[in-house]
Amino acid sequence: MPATAQDSGRTGIEAGDVLLRARAILVAPNERSGDILPAFPGERASVDNSAMPELDLTYMATDNVGFELIASTTKHSASGRSGTTGSIGKLASTWVLPPTLTAQYHFNPKGAVRPYVGAGINYTVFWNEKASGGLEAAVGRTRVHMDDSVGWAGQIGVDVDLSPKLFLNLDVKYIDIDTTARLRTTAAGTQSVKLHLDPLVFGVGLGLRL
Repeated sequence: MPATAQDSGRTGIEAGDVLLRARAILVAPNERSGDILPAFPGERASVDNSAMPELDLTYMATDNVGFELIASTTKHSASGRSGTTGSIGKLASTWVLPPTLTAQYHFNPKGAVRPYVGAGINYTVFWNEKASGGLEAAVGRTRVHMDDSVGWAGQIGVDVDLSPKLFLNLDVKYIDIDTTARLRTTAAGTQSVKLHLDPLVFGVGLGLRL
């Protein structure tokens, strides 16, 4: 039909479009750690980076305004920085699931190059937390729990058309994530540490206008 042929050849996006993106992401925490208390005052933890695939969907409510939901999970390790916990090194690992909903403003929606900005809310779930072998060798069997987190998120990005439906995507997000990690050990009792993770999430991938 003529309308379908016209739609398949158009440039850009418009109200009612659904955009599916698949990205490779690097999650880089900007962590600030409290002390590991009560047994290790002055000793703090660090959290490593992680790379994983990610999927997201954006619904365009108007030509310029869209709503994006991302879904991905990454695995991170927490390590001691100094003193007794620093000598142990890796203390625990966890998987992190941070579904994030952002409202986006898309500039130049009818163009082939479309920058956007967004802001929204994040709910982070920590799951499959495990103590490291080194920690359990030092203090015995240990159970690890990390509190879930609710925070805000911001993003900037750009879509670049490669064909009428396929586009390249570059995206950077900042996600506000705060948690308390509790280590229930056999020999040292329960230790806790407050962590402000606040990662930058760098993404690159391809998108499809459905």
